[in-house]
Amino acid sequence: MKIEDLQGRVHDYLRISITENCNLRCTYCMPAEGINLTPKAHIMTADEIETIATTFVSLGVKKIRLTGGEPLVRKDARDIIERLGKLNIDLNITTNGLLVHEYIDTFKEAGITSLNISLDTLQKEKYKQITRRDHFEVLWKNIKLLLENNFIVKLNVVLIKGFNDCEIIDFINLTKALNIQIRFIEFMPFNGNQWDKSKLVTYAEILEKVDNHFEEKTILRINDKINDTARNHKIESFKGSFSVISSVSNPFCSTCNRIRLTADGKLKNCLFSNTENSLLDALRNGESILPIIEENIKSKFLVRGGMENDTEFQNPKLFSKNRSMIKIGG
Repeated sequence: MKIEDLQGRVHDYLRISITENCNLRCTYCMPAEGINLTPKAHIMTADEIETIATTFVSLGVKKIRLTGGEPLVRKDARDIIERLGKLNIDLNITTNGLLVHEYIDTFKEAGITSLNISLDTLQKEKYKQITRRDHFEVLWKNIKLLLENNFIVKLNVVLIKGFNDCEIIDFINLTKALNIQIRFIEFMPFNGNQWDKSKLVTYAEILEKVDNHFEEKTILRINDKINDTARNHKIESFKGSFSVISSVSNPFCSTCNRIRLTADGKLKNCLFSNTENSLLDALRNGESILPIIEENIKSKFLVRGGMENDTEFQNPKLFSKNRSMIKIGG
């Protein structure tokens, strides 16, 4: 079986948020005043996460990524990771990296080989400013620990003009000696993150900085996988690589294979969609979740939650109807 929408896109990648809680307060993710957390009784239990995940695997899902909030702050995160590690899927996790030292053995036992780590600056004070927390040294120590244990490390860098776009080359230079992938992510509009187009650093602008710094012949374009959200590059002779996720300036909706499940069990067929369907309510009522999954995916818009042009996409009356990023799960 497979999960297919009306445009013929097959969805075999499920992102599961297991918590809305986080030990950071990143400005692009969470409103400064914080968020009203969903009551614990309405958050999926480990049993419910396993049941729903198993259903998706039976429908052809081949890859599951755990997100949050920060997934590793959940008290039973280890149990959830171990359970999902027994499914016949590619299990991954996106984390801010602050607690990975406590989970190295769990990751190995669950078959996790790759982690996405959020790191938006290489400067300690700037890290403190954007995360509203002073944990830079802990994070960098854990990144080195992952590399020492042969994990594939991908650094997610949300670029904001006038704040960290001056560090693009610094991040790429990290890949000279370290076998890591830098993933530059265009700043995206969500409820409460004070987005406006003037803060956007586009794919074209990133490449312009790269072209101005490195010799043209040393900048290599790497073939992207079919469903990649990132456009991949590397500098010749460098151990690692870099890529750009251009959701704003160059959306990749035509090859999207992603489904998102929020921590409170709501199914979102697009990161930018403001419509959701509750799998958790149906599950707790003893109903089949299969019709809900089918209906949700079939209602998926061709592009970015139905915002078909830049005018609509930049309209706060539209994007503010969506959740804040921390309540979606990336």
